[in-house]
Amino acid sequence: MSARVLVVDDLFTNVKLLEVKLTAEYFDVVTAMNGPDAIAICEQGLCDIVLSDVMMPGMDGFELCRRLKGSPTTAHLPIVLVTALDQPADRVRGLDAGADDFLTKPVDDTALLARMRSLIRLKAATDELRARVIGSRTLGTNDPFVAATVETGQNGHVLVVDDRPGSFERLKAALGAFHTVEVESDPHAALLRCAEGGIDVALVSLNLRDFDGLRLCGQLRSLDRTRDVAVITLAEVEERARILRGLDIGAADFLVRPIDRNELIARVRTQIRRKRFTERLRESVQSSLELAVTDGLTGLHNRRYLDVHFDALFKDAVRRNAPIAVLLLDIDRFKSVNDRFGHDVGDAVLREFATRINSLTRGVDLVVRFGGEEIVVVVPEASLQDARMVAERIRERVCGSPFQAGPAGGLDVTVSIGVAARQAGDRTPAELLKRADIALYQAKGGGRNRVVAEAA
Repeated sequence: MSARVLVVDDLFTNVKLLEVKLTAEYFDVVTAMNGPDAIAICEQGLCDIVLSDVMMPGMDGFELCRRLKGSPTTAHLPIVLVTALDQPADRVRGLDAGADDFLTKPVDDTALLARMRSLIRLKAATDELRARVIGSRTLGTNDPFVAATVETGQNGHVLVVDDRPGSFERLKAALGAFHTVEVESDPHAALLRCAEGGIDVALVSLNLRDFDGLRLCGQLRSLDRTRDVAVITLAEVEERARILRGLDIGAADFLVRPIDRNELIARVRTQIRRKRFTERLRESVQSSLELAVTDGLTGLHNRRYLDVHFDALFKDAVRRNAPIAVLLLDIDRFKSVNDRFGHDVGDAVLREFATRINSLTRGVDLVVRFGGEEIVVVVPEASLQDARMVAERIRERVCGSPFQAGPAGGLDVTVSIGVAARQAGDRTPAELLKRADIALYQAKGGGRNRVVAEAA
């Protein structure tokens, strides 16, 4: 897996050494000798991961990390800090600054490359979501990139998978002050619990009795319902090969026993922040998709949605030789409502119109604001007679009681409806809509407040 790695170090020999090693592993390498230059490179989107020394003059690695993670433009970049500092407090300081990992010199090349590939895979999983959000987002308090910079990573839901009471009790005690913690000794039950949803992080012991913890990691990564759970493996110091294998399988991080309490808290917090960032991106994309196919005034689907889904419903009906019908509805004399009472009242009438139609249609029916005061209802599995009955119910519901339209009080509203059903010779849904439009025109010409079905 290739990626663009930014190497940051104030010593030229260190930069060149890492550049040679990474280039040999087919990474593209860019370099910076200080923090400000590194920030400039990151803000231009010229790297996928940052590998930075800690001890640098001016802006050290901790401060560089804080600034990158504190900016909506660069908060998504994975950062690995490399230093000669080897105390747990130093690792925690780096993690608190927002680093995704903290490696101590001399760095084992295999461990470094495994960690980098793992972080790059995690980043790649969110890059497409980020691109879609960037293309459609609106700046403001709901901006997911801004939210990422203030996310605390607290109040998560953690599942500890460990069958040694002394071990899981210490883990639960350390994390319980910040998160909801569950313990599951049975790996099969743990998998089912994660599949139920709501788990942010799973701490998986690689020393389970009668079960390979790496297999559970692989299962969590492979299932649709569990692949978003962040997995942190727990291992003994001599299990280096299994730790690296876990990263290769898809574990997000690891902890080596004896586990430092503060490092445990910091690494879990980092994974929760990352998971929530991805969830916000996904929600933002979904919201953008909904806005793209939803009419903002009525809450109904819009014409773009109709163009795609009516075509699919029509083709399915043709394939199965099944009936399908369409209703085209138009509020009678709607222009006079706007002229007499203003567009605010007209908008209120349209919203109530949509609500009454929705109350008489099924979940499988397609209800769309076609334009202005016109609404289209596509009724699958409906004959012409069935569709006419639906149209009559809607007409009666619309004219049956006044519309409460704000200052205008109760307004009497009627609707004309044209109905058409699929015929054997129809090749496109446009032919149904054309006949429904002609029928609607006849309903208008015949006195309004009526249903006309299947005009020639």
